[in-house]
Amino acid sequence: MHNEISLQLKRRIFILMLCFSGLILVMCIRLGYVQIIEGEKLQTLAEEQQTRDRTISPTRGNIYDRNLNVLAKSASVATIGVVHAQIQDPERVAAVLSEHLEMDYNVVYKKVTKRVAFERIATKVDKAIADKIRALNLSGVKVDEDSKRYYPFNTLASQTIGFVGKDNQGIVGLEVKYDSYLKGTPGKILMETNGNGKRREEEVEVRIDPVNGEHLVTTLDLTLQEYAEQAIEKAVDMKGARRGAIIMMNPQNGELYALAIKPDFNLNEPFTINNEDLANSWDLFTAAERQNYLNQMWRNFTINDTYEPGSTFKVFTSAMGLEEGVVDEKSTFTCSGSKTVAGRIIKCWRSPRSHGIETFVQGVQNSCNPVFMEVAERIGASKFYDYMVRFGFKSKTHIDLPGEAVGILHSKENIGPVELATMSFGQSFQITPMQLLSAAAAAVNGGYKVTPHFGKEIIDDAGNIVTTFDYGKGEQIISTETSQRLKKILESVVAEGGGHKAYIPGYHIGGKTATSQKLPRGSGKYTASFMAFAPADNPVLMTLVIIDEPQGTYYGGVIAGPVMKEVLENALPYLGIQPDYTEEELTKEEVQKMTTPDFRNLTIKEAKKQAGDADIEVDIQGEGESVTSQFPMPGETVNKTTKIILYTQ
Repeated sequence: MHNEISLQLKRRIFILMLCFSGLILVMCIRLGYVQIIEGEKLQTLAEEQQTRDRTISPTRGNIYDRNLNVLAKSASVATIGVVHAQIQDPERVAAVLSEHLEMDYNVVYKKVTKRVAFERIATKVDKAIADKIRALNLSGVKVDEDSKRYYPFNTLASQTIGFVGKDNQGIVGLEVKYDSYLKGTPGKILMETNGNGKRREEEVEVRIDPVNGEHLVTTLDLTLQEYAEQAIEKAVDMKGARRGAIIMMNPQNGELYALAIKPDFNLNEPFTINNEDLANSWDLFTAAERQNYLNQMWRNFTINDTYEPGSTFKVFTSAMGLEEGVVDEKSTFTCSGSKTVAGRIIKCWRSPRSHGIETFVQGVQNSCNPVFMEVAERIGASKFYDYMVRFGFKSKTHIDLPGEAVGILHSKENIGPVELATMSFGQSFQITPMQLLSAAAAAVNGGYKVTPHFGKEIIDDAGNIVTTFDYGKGEQIISTETSQRLKKILESVVAEGGGHKAYIPGYHIGGKTATSQKLPRGSGKYTASFMAFAPADNPVLMTLVIIDEPQGTYYGGVIAGPVMKEVLENALPYLGIQPDYTEEELTKEEVQKMTTPDFRNLTIKEAKKQAGDADIEVDIQGEGESVTSQFPMPGETVNKTTKIILYTQ
């Protein structure tokens, strides 16, 4: 009996010891978990209980044009906030802040009494107002530095430059594409507190400085951008068009000098709709409807939207035909006003009249549809499609802007005789205007693909180059010989053919017009366009003018031609390209010369009067009160039609 009791006791002791050991093991595991696994998290929570921190916004980097003119910059403002645990008189704080910030008292009071560690009352507060609030030394009120984006030229290149949101993050355009360079890194102000959340007076605030953003230098040229904006705005207004655009690019390397779109919007007020009718009914729209209208206003249709290019595409059919050897400059064709393809009659734009017998060069000059249908037929659907892919019409150009669309092409196996015929003159497929310009650059630069781009380099505050964006030449699509022959043919289009309204004495300009009927056919809506390059033998400037849905006359050569001429008349001298007149040109009235007057040191009013008296057109740049410099310089001999640029400070 005694042995049995002793055995039971030992068992109980063993079980107790086993349980105790298990408990110790569990505690050790838990302690290890807390210290090793949860340690960092718990330490962070402890620090959060004992500290309060406020974010310091970095100053966003500037955006410059190629000549370091500021297109976007950040101004100093402030953020006003409160630390709830330090507020001693919430009613007075709410009253003072609501008065200085011109906010509703109840809204401010609700924020002031909100039981959170730190509550922002207002952001982007003018520095002068912030300084007044800071001077009051209100307990619990914090005034921290902030920055606000500012665009000196308001609407200039709005769809290209883009804008930022409330937290200075890029939303549209270059602002979002290069956000990682521009935004910088936020800083902090750390403050140690006691158990009640009040600041420990013996501890000073710790400041971790923000790292400001770097600066973007673009390929944009402020002067060329302004030329383009003025020209397309005038064209859209005069023709009552839905919209219009002018793109200016160096076809040798893809650098974009200008991209002007009208209508545009004010970058300093990007959420204000630019349509008067919509603005009058704005309060009636839902939030989703408002956002949709704003998205349309911000939209860059030259890269976001596709269209049927029409006759400007004949440049590529010509390039294919010359490269494949199925046509040469002296090849002859007969235009009867139409061509029957697989039983379907496809008309020339001149129908019911015809072009009759013509050489290939004359066919390009006349933009004769039957000529291009015949050339495409000789090339064949398979090769024609392959060339379209190589020219980049089925892929993005990789321009450094967000939201780029790609061309909409037939599948190769679905290209029959009719589809091939209509594709030859730019119908039955869609591409973006930027795809067209990028491919056209390859056609005239020796045959090499280029990447259209705005980003040139990233610099620091001292102007040192941090990053250079390299865009090398791409695949060679056509031979240099074919490119040279094509340039001469396209030069004749401007000198003798349908592009003659862009002819400028003394300049060798190549180009092609287009009049595209919009879908659905028979809608009566058209897109008029003109693609041109100069100097024709070695182009440094390629320009595309697009006027969408013009009212009345809609032919590309008629309405886009004069716009192109206006742009090139100003852009080519600005780029240092001097005229080279023939004997015949020198006799023409429009080549009359003048000696550039000296406008320097005149007030703006005096300069305008002097220009008006001399029947000279001037373009004033800057916001100063007097002229500091000009282009061309005083004493230079120029055409009477040359626009003089006056710079002020």
